[in-house]
Amino acid sequence: MKMPKKLTLFLLMLCLSMSGSLRAQDSTVCKLIKETDPYTKEIKLSSGFIGLDGASVTIDADSKEIIFLFSIETADKCFDNNSTADLFFEGIKSKTMTRNAGTMNCEGLFQLVFKNSNSTPTTILQRLTTKKLTQIIFTGNSKKPITVNLGIKEQEALQYLANCVLTEGRQLIR
Repeated sequence: MKMPKKLTLFLLMLCLSMSGSLRAQDSTVCKLIKETDPYTKEIKLSSGFIGLDGASVTIDADSKEIIFLFSIETADKCFDNNSTADLFFEGIKSKTMTRNAGTMNCEGLFQLVFKNSNSTPTTILQRLTTKKLTQIIFTGNSKKPITVNLGIKEQEALQYLANCVLTEGRQLIR
């Protein structure tokens, strides 16, 4: 039985589009940097740095913690434990305020630290993995606000990698 040319062409295009979508699904696998401490043999996962407007961020996880480390690129970049970050999420009218969990520094480093656990994460960590972060306003020692805006691609990358690190990080819990 001979198939019409249009039907053959349609089936060929359908097969090609399906194989393309399968390749697209393969590329969504979490690709994290995995390191093993040579002394403690503890595994650490990292997203690597994601460039933002005026800053960059990396998300790391070990068996105890999940850490968001922001590196701010501005002149006034001294932070201590009184420094704050106001997080603005898409679809949420109110801001979420958090404090720097890192050490005092003037290198522009601001940390958000969460306990790595199998249970439901804190509200902030849950929002970072389920909502798009649109803007962060850091307030350091100079009390001058430093605004970091996230574009659509940055929002998606941050949310996706936060989800990856949270999911894969749970497997490190002893």
